[in-house]
Amino acid sequence: MNYKIKIYDTLLGKVVDFIPLKEDEVKIYLCGPTVYNLIHIGNARPIITFDAYRRFLEYIGYKVTIVQNFTDIDDKIINQAYKEQVSFDKIAKRYIIEYWKDMVALKVRAFNFHPKTSNYIEEIICYIDNLIKKGFAYTAENGDVYFNVRKLTNYGELSHRNTKDLISGSRIEISEYKKDPLDFALWKSSKEGEPFWVSPWGKGRPGWHIECTVMATELLGDAFDIHAGGNDLIFPHHENERAQAIASEKQFAKYWMHNGMIQLSQNKMSKSLGNVWLVRDLLKQFDSDVLKVFIFSKHYRAPIDVNEELLRSQEISVKRVRQSLKESEEYFQGVVPYSKEGEYFKEQEHYLLEQLSNDFNTPSAMARLFDLSRELNKALKSKNDTMIIDNYYLIKNVYGSVFGIFESDAEIEMHEVDAENIIKILLEVRSSLRDNKLYELSDYIRDSLQEIGIELKDTPEGTKYIFKSGKSEA
Repeated sequence: MNYKIKIYDTLLGKVVDFIPLKEDEVKIYLCGPTVYNLIHIGNARPIITFDAYRRFLEYIGYKVTIVQNFTDIDDKIINQAYKEQVSFDKIAKRYIIEYWKDMVALKVRAFNFHPKTSNYIEEIICYIDNLIKKGFAYTAENGDVYFNVRKLTNYGELSHRNTKDLISGSRIEISEYKKDPLDFALWKSSKEGEPFWVSPWGKGRPGWHIECTVMATELLGDAFDIHAGGNDLIFPHHENERAQAIASEKQFAKYWMHNGMIQLSQNKMSKSLGNVWLVRDLLKQFDSDVLKVFIFSKHYRAPIDVNEELLRSQEISVKRVRQSLKESEEYFQGVVPYSKEGEYFKEQEHYLLEQLSNDFNTPSAMARLFDLSRELNKALKSKNDTMIIDNYYLIKNVYGSVFGIFESDAEIEMHEVDAENIIKILLEVRSSLRDNKLYELSDYIRDSLQEIGIELKDTPEGTKYIFKSGKSEA
């Protein structure tokens, strides 16, 4: 870890030295999706960006723990459930499974924890109760609980807004039960037909902001290194998360990193506007490497204007790199000798890590990637073995490792594998996850198996599985 890392901290509004709370460890919380629909490329940008940032930190020697949540209780989910006449949790589970399908197709690594709001209701209620006792929250006559914004003197610091200038109505919920238009809901009393949990204030469900404050501190501790997400979340979501933590006397995030939006014809991409490109649809036209290189070609804080012409141009560049890698493998008859000891290799690796240490400067890194590809082509023409090896492994192992690109697509021969033993291993993993209260991941295993025709039955004697075709096993 000989690199001095700098990041743009939203709170301070400038590039600063990044100094982790622990010398060799970094903890990150990344706001995840509200699971009521398929994710679009705008949703995928922070996932792709911070997957790569995690990979970069690991590459230079840090132990990284990163949490990304699933919001599985929300008005949008409830509305979708109402339209389909199904339970809210059925909608949430469906789109969590679909999320994982898209992440696998994008070749994004799972993060360390993917908590669901519904698994932290007890902790959320305790957190809200503590805010009431400290005088930062109050119960309204209808059973809602609100955070009293005016009680917090430094509210607005993260978004660099003055409370006097904040106008009610812009991403701020309107309610006749609030003492002040700026106050936001910690707990919402349930309406007829809505899902609810029993609390000291009556039947209801958590507000949007409280879930992330609670899950972040439960999984990462009262102080952690980076809170990340799209810059559309700075206000009110992240401002309110931070307010709740400060009111609870927690340090919370030391740094705040935010990526820019993806736009279509200069308009922000959003499901509500209907101008979205679903990740699933894009991956039918372009593979994951094209989408990733396209995103990394712009600085993470800058907006990206996306259209098919730009993606097609990027696709041509990516195919050229792949062709160079393929020709290198053919040149060495399948296996390129491995080496990373030469000065050229070390210089190029150092350049990449220096750029990424400077507020994650991926555009410079992508420009150098294509330079390396051109150098590889020159080496192939001149049959310069050393330069072929160096440039091949710089692209394949260094850039590939950090950005999750140009990974091997070698197929695994599964026909000799005993499928029943695999299922039994998955059941053991699921049992361990449940013992550790990681219900979202255990549910994912159950639901994924069901998708491919294997139904699980939890019994007093243990979990049984049934092939829907009729075959049953203990």
